[in-house]
Amino acid sequence: MPKSKVRKKSVYTPPEGVLQPQAARARAVQPSPRWYAPLMVTLMVLGLLWIVVYYVAGDQIPFMVSLGAWNFAIGFGAMVLGLVMSMRWR
Repeated sequence: MPKSKVRKKSVYTPPEGVLQPQAARARAVQPSPRWYAPLMVTLMVLGLLWIVVYYVAGDQIPFMVSLGAWNFAIGFGAMVLGLVMSMRWR
């Protein structure tokens, strides 16, 4: 059986008006600073510890008693902030 002919496809070049100028192109993504990852992990761990301490000994710590349910907002807020930072980490 004879072999079929292989066709070469030409390389696609977009029209001139389609290309974006150099200034409009996305800038190169830079890596995160060295302090970013430790801060991110620290926020998540501190938020978790805040909630655990509130559950275990919250009635014995005066400022936690005065905060009441805001202790959950503080703990979950720190954890969410660390999670948001993890999405931006490079």
